[in-house]
Amino acid sequence: MKDNAVPQKPEDKLDFKKILPVFIIILIDLLGLTIIIPLMSFYAASFGANATTIGLLGAAYPAMQVVGAPILGRLSDRFGRKPILIISQIGTLLGFILLGFADAIWMLFAARILDGLSGANISTAQAVISDITTENNRTQGLGLIGAAFGLGFVVGPVIAFLSLAISGNNYHVPAFVAAGFSLISIIMTTVMLKETHPARKSVSLTARKEISLQLFFATLKKPMVGFLLVMIFVYQIAFGGFQQLLSLFTLNRLGLNASGNSIIFVWVGILVVSVQGYFIGKWSRRFGEFKLIRFGLAMLVTGLLLTAFTPRIPPPWYSKAEVTTELSSSRYLPGETPPTQNLQIEVPLEDKKGLLGLGWLLMAMIPAAIGGGVLQPSANSLLTRKVSIEEVGGTLGISAALLSAANALAPVVGGALFQNLGSSAPYFFGAILCAILFLFSKRTFSQQPGV
Repeated sequence: MKDNAVPQKPEDKLDFKKILPVFIIILIDLLGLTIIIPLMSFYAASFGANATTIGLLGAAYPAMQVVGAPILGRLSDRFGRKPILIISQIGTLLGFILLGFADAIWMLFAARILDGLSGANISTAQAVISDITTENNRTQGLGLIGAAFGLGFVVGPVIAFLSLAISGNNYHVPAFVAAGFSLISIIMTTVMLKETHPARKSVSLTARKEISLQLFFATLKKPMVGFLLVMIFVYQIAFGGFQQLLSLFTLNRLGLNASGNSIIFVWVGILVVSVQGYFIGKWSRRFGEFKLIRFGLAMLVTGLLLTAFTPRIPPPWYSKAEVTTELSSSRYLPGETPPTQNLQIEVPLEDKKGLLGLGWLLMAMIPAAIGGGVLQPSANSLLTRKVSIEEVGGTLGISAALLSAANALAPVVGGALFQNLGSSAPYFFGAILCAILFLFSKRTFSQQPGV
């Protein structure tokens, strides 16, 4: 029997005309982020940072989102989605500008902290989608945000690759390019986006409980909502570590530099666009969210394990000297003093080269991207069904906060595992977490009607 699947009514067909402006705005906004993501680890490594420090840098942005996202989510319920989205985009713009001017590791941290504190872009966009969709097409609508993210991963790394090629691998340049896209997203939001949260449904924030820990724990106690929120937190520790440490992993295992990693992220983006832009709507209507979530967990376990076993065989064009030189000098503008720090991340030797390692990793990305692609929109769609319309923004804010908390914890734990137990350790750890979730989900979901 199909769980949560009901016959589709004409009014439940997704209205792409309403979704399109949100999709375009989020895509432009995410281009800035996806330009930066493939090279952040290299940016930090060029300052002599080790895996643990790079993990802490990766944690800075989501850790600050833990503070900002729930409050901004509730504020979007009170004052509307549009003004909160614009505020968060302005913070992102300032963060990218600071990143572009960075000449010390602390400036990288400051830039990510600033962006994180104001970063409610995705959770607010999810609330916009929830406002303009029905229960039966919400998973597909939320999946389009993921598709925008995936498309950003196709286009963003290409832009990063081109800007690095033109600038001679100067990591400052992509940061300024990202700032430019962020500015465009602010302008587009101001001009294109219509407010979707009616004033009559706005909630009052005069009571402190609206944004208190009491509300957080009360939400966790709600049937099914609590399990879904905990599941989002735990699987994102696995998937967040996979994403944030991927550049370090490919540097250590395959010797890929920032440009080489851009190709990996383009491939992941194509996979995510396929899943969240096309397949997830069909899958959710055919199988329902419960089965889709369990399928996603199984795929993520498979992808993480395959990634962990990637052979340490760099591609034929790999040059250890060139990679080491790039990471030792990229942070310096022309005319500046050469660096004195030593590279802290071990790169492979040149005694064995071939396409096996790269080919293996590209294949491992398929189940990993499918798993990560179906989990979040499916879980968030179920969440919106289990709460009242007045609580949608706040609940998605809590979901985003837990997602951010997991993203903050993942690189810290993963970075320590990477440095002390080897580059495969974070991926084995993530696979174990998702396997445990898979077992618990079977028991929990079996208690739901129609499963």
